[in-house]
Amino acid sequence: MRKLILWVILGFLTLYSCQSQTKKTKINMDNSNKNYEIATLAGGCFWCIEAAFDELKGVVEVQSGYAGGSVKNPTYKQVCTGETGHAEVVQIRYNPSVISYAQLLDVFWVLHDPTTLNRQGNDVGTQYRSAIFYHNDEQKKIAEKSMAQSEERGDYSAKYVTEIVPLNDNFYPAEDYHSDYFVNNPENPYCGAVIAPKIKKFHQKFHDWLKPEFQ
Repeated sequence: MRKLILWVILGFLTLYSCQSQTKKTKINMDNSNKNYEIATLAGGCFWCIEAAFDELKGVVEVQSGYAGGSVKNPTYKQVCTGETGHAEVVQIRYNPSVISYAQLLDVFWVLHDPTTLNRQGNDVGTQYRSAIFYHNDEQKKIAEKSMAQSEERGDYSAKYVTEIVPLNDNFYPAEDYHSDYFVNNPENPYCGAVIAPKIKKFHQKFHDWLKPEFQ
């Protein structure tokens, strides 16, 4: 009898753990604080760019998720097939009096290669495409200017393939276990081989833009 009770308890805990891992919790991006604004960017694996943007002064919250697709409430597994049309993105809630949208884009160009179509390194597929999902016409203008300036500077030698498209409220938060993935999974081989070098480069270039605890 005791063994039966123990197995029931273990089964319940396992089920609860799995449900917790796949549950999606949307960060409060309603912009109730009118001083905050939101940016939505796609630059390959969202684990990579979330880790960097979260360290910037003026950034309040970063939410990994999916945008630009045709399926409502997609799962990570579905998005990875490339069949839903979604890109892995991050939504960034930030204080524009501390960091501007243009500055966020300056970081964006450094964090990924905007010249590789549907690919970042060994991550291949439309879900890894480079894209800026603007929330309003002002963001669109800033994004177009920022990309043109980056191309003119010769930051990359090839032609940019970054999409600049409206978000149209088409954003779905990723499963909870994706949040702070780099911080919570330092032993993961992908984190060590791919994300850590990006963060190191990011720190070197934007040291003065980092929150004090990351300097």
